[in-house]
Amino acid sequence: MNKIVFRILLPVFACLQMASAQDIMTNVYGRDIRSLNGKWSAIIDLYNQGYKTKFYQNKKPQGKTEFFEYSFDGALQLNVPSDWNSQLPELKYYEGTVWYARHFEGKKVNDKRQFLYFGAVNYRCRIFLNGKEIGGHEGGFTPFQMEVTDLINDGDNFVAVEVSNARSKDAIPAMAFDWWNYGGITRDVMLVSVPKAFIQDYSVQLDKNKPDVIHAQVKLSDKKANSDVWMEIPELEIKYKLQTNEQGLANASFPARKIKRWSPESPTLYKVILSSGDDRVEEMIGFRNLNVKGTNIYLNGKPMFMKCVSFHEEIPQRKGRAYSEADAAMLLSEAKALGCNMIRLAHYPQNEYTVRLAEKMGFILWQEIPVWQGIDFGDAGTQAKAKTMLTEMIQRDKNRCAVGFWGVANETQPSKERNEFLTSLLNTGKQIDTTRLYAAAFDLVRFNRDKKIFEMNDTFTEQLDVVAVNKYQGWYQPWPLDPKDAKWNVTPNKPLLISEFGGEALYGQSGDETVASSWGEDYQAKLYRDNIVMFGNIPNLRGVSPWILFDFRSPFRMHPTNQDGWNRKGLVSDQGIRKKAWYIMHDYYSKVK
Repeated sequence: MNKIVFRILLPVFACLQMASAQDIMTNVYGRDIRSLNGKWSAIIDLYNQGYKTKFYQNKKPQGKTEFFEYSFDGALQLNVPSDWNSQLPELKYYEGTVWYARHFEGKKVNDKRQFLYFGAVNYRCRIFLNGKEIGGHEGGFTPFQMEVTDLINDGDNFVAVEVSNARSKDAIPAMAFDWWNYGGITRDVMLVSVPKAFIQDYSVQLDKNKPDVIHAQVKLSDKKANSDVWMEIPELEIKYKLQTNEQGLANASFPARKIKRWSPESPTLYKVILSSGDDRVEEMIGFRNLNVKGTNIYLNGKPMFMKCVSFHEEIPQRKGRAYSEADAAMLLSEAKALGCNMIRLAHYPQNEYTVRLAEKMGFILWQEIPVWQGIDFGDAGTQAKAKTMLTEMIQRDKNRCAVGFWGVANETQPSKERNEFLTSLLNTGKQIDTTRLYAAAFDLVRFNRDKKIFEMNDTFTEQLDVVAVNKYQGWYQPWPLDPKDAKWNVTPNKPLLISEFGGEALYGQSGDETVASSWGEDYQAKLYRDNIVMFGNIPNLRGVSPWILFDFRSPFRMHPTNQDGWNRKGLVSDQGIRKKAWYIMHDYYSKVK
């Protein structure tokens, strides 16, 4: 079934390679928004007939002889936001096309502009309003919007969304990845109203190195010179007037001597107010300095060890995509209990609720795009998609001081094409934001038996601020020597993070701690103890991140009794119960400085 869907789907969605969604506005949750979440009608379109049959027109039979072989009336109801896989047993493994639709009341407003905003749709989609196609998007983890000011009706409106999560070679991620391929409208849908001339984009940040200088850039929707923009931070007694240039951009730098900088120990946020003409936007923003000197990572001028953990955007107990603030609180609370000061949001940009709540709770974040193994690095279209995804991720969260790392790749193999692809991504990112650290994770560390040392050879690492490695020593590779004798010489002139390590264990299962095939908590616990011993022999180690916080769903994992579609590397089981290794990491994090 999936092969048939895949072959039919690619031509249907080919036009989406030039996405028609507009650049997103900054801080959509701080605008005048109306939620379109809730129950949506849905049609499972197994053979991709919906576009040809024009499902989006929602036609009704006229007269006694007319009929249609589809209808949203009385159709399947799916929750939005959510994934379809967890809502119906028949859709558990479904990869293909589903049509979503709903009615909503609208109103034309002469002095307002209106936008349809989607937090994320996985993976490709086309959007239709009142029978007309208005845009599309590719990429399952970043937001997009379309202006509907002139398309919305007074009274009833009908929106339809064609969604496909079918995998393809030119997608990001590509054909195979170690997490569940949740399809659907997975994040909030909103109707956003703004003034005719509005504050489209802004960045308010502390200087990368100076503790008392704030840089602000504001972009208005109108490209008009000499427009006034006011920026206020009342608690710091700051009020500045900026003026736009002919592109509608305003820039300023100003002193902020009373500022209390954000940190995991004291996650201070300030109300920032921007106003221009009829528009006014406010949000809570934190300020901090983050940089690298030699092999150290400095936060606010102090060297820092990153006590990290990763998790997927998934609630294991529900077997579905995480999408709400309550979901974010569950995931983040378990990371806080572990003793973490950092989270790697693997392996894709996660929900904005998670990012904002993490900032309030005092977590530094590593956010990355899903350039995960198997990417077609020689394809120009794939590279363009990756650049768009990176741009959308940075654009959404560039005012989140908690975000310390932009990740551009995970477990990619060196090649000329790979290096050019990732270099292009770095250049794209740095055109938007140079205040964060750029990183990537590699699985290329090997043991040199002649020198009795762990090494890695990848010239691309020279371009990164921080190098990270995934090394499952003791799981995918047996120990070549006693852990206490395991010396490392990996990118010795840069900060090094162990971004993944660990092994699988089925909660409650005992077994010989020396036998990997026991799938037992005892083996996993010993594996963690051994890795912690090895960490002491890595001179430039500046953080570790066990893989992973919770067991998570993955079709990769096929052992019928010990996995059954779950990756069991979690420190916490799929039922939310802590394994023995959790306590070992908790003890380590309570002691390491």
